Amino acid sequence: MLTRRRPKPKAEPTIALINVVFLMLVFFMVAGSLAPALDPAVRLVEAADLEAAPPPDALVIRADGTLNFRGAELTSPEAYVRIVREEEAAFAARLVPDRALPALTLVAISKELRSLGATRITLLSERSLR
Repeated sequence: MLTRRRPKPKAEPTIALINVVFLMLVFFMVAGSLAPALDPAVRLVEAADLEAAPPPDALVIRADGTLNFRGAELTSPEAYVRIVREEEAAFAARLVPDRALPALTLVAISKELRSLGATRITLLSERSLR
């Protein structure tokens, strides 16, 4: 009695999977580099267990209380509101305070932004790795 040979199973093509993973890698590398770099003079506040994705359009507050938005120094929170209101009527303020900024200054700026129409105020900080 003759036995019939079973055909060998074909190997799965892994090259397609490798191509998809490579394209995803390139996409995320390009997408991650589109945001402008943060001002190197600012040291971020440390916080633990927070999910953070810093937006490119955040109001940076230096330790001495000076304001910086999109690379330009601003004279007051009102100037920030005027710029943001041109783009959207109801705006959410995103603040990046320096670690050495006094809390009273941060609270005062936040209150002023709230009184000028900020619907939400978000503070961004450095994520702790401890």
